[in-house]
Amino acid sequence: MLAIASLVAGLATTPYAAYHFHRMAPYGVIANLLAMPIISALSMPAGLLALVAMPFGFDAPLWRLMGVGIDWMVAVAVWVANLPGAVGHVPAFGVGAVLLATAGLVVVCLLRSPLRFAGAGFVVAGCAVAMMAARPDVMVSAGGDVVAVRGADGRLSAVKFGSDTLSVREWLAADGDARLPNDRAVAAGFACDPDGCVARLANGAAVAVSRAAAAFADDCTRAVLIVTLRVAPTDCAAMVLDRTTLRSNGAMALTYRNGQFEMASARPEGIDRPWTRRREAGRNAAQSVAASGVPPASRDATPPQPEIDAEQ
Repeated sequence: MLAIASLVAGLATTPYAAYHFHRMAPYGVIANLLAMPIISALSMPAGLLALVAMPFGFDAPLWRLMGVGIDWMVAVAVWVANLPGAVGHVPAFGVGAVLLATAGLVVVCLLRSPLRFAGAGFVVAGCAVAMMAARPDVMVSAGGDVVAVRGADGRLSAVKFGSDTLSVREWLAADGDARLPNDRAVAAGFACDPDGCVARLANGAAVAVSRAAAAFADDCTRAVLIVTLRVAPTDCAAMVLDRTTLRSNGAMALTYRNGQFEMASARPEGIDRPWTRRREAGRNAAQSVAASGVPPASRDATPPQPEIDAEQ
């Protein structure tokens, strides 16, 4: 019964763990079978008895007994985690797959007639939708200092110009990639010089990260996409993601199809979330000033005379 309960619980939570954390635990049943008998028969009773004995000062041996069971559980977890294939990495997928899997679980668990087996079809459909989920070709952080490009091998290559390893780690996890951010192979797809870096998409098109103004001369003619914190020339032939665009849209994921980029941003147009509001006030104000031709009124930052006299 314990094995069946562990299997059912593991299968029921797998779609949500894969959706949120991009991971699966294929050996979860083994870990539960080894750990739960000790926890149920030793640690939990010892903990309850320790609470009863605590007012009388006889709880110390019981806490130590409870610790024996916890140490066993930790040892089992470490052993299972070190088994080959203990962590399954799952690429990110949309909420549609989760809804299909949820509908299947509800049908299987609630219905008692033979119709409940139709729930398995929903679960299989959810798995199929998850496996067919599209993956972006280019990913750019909100600050523009981390850029990832999918190369001809189907894997992401990332370059960063700061200490932001969180973005790279999350992107690799969402791509089902087991590599760590500090793995040198992660940056192998970029060729860099003092002016910036260049990577190639699967079809050979170039994506440039321009760090200096001198890089625009080549990048604007050779690349299909430029990520930069500088102001690009107005006649640049490539698509440009500059500081203004990133500040307004936040982190972005781009898919290259038929010679054009399809963009998805953390702050999409027309959606204003309380925790990620679009930053358009500064740009709108600048446009209003340019349209009116009247410069904003200057502000006098000179301290009041009493404060100046006090400092003297």
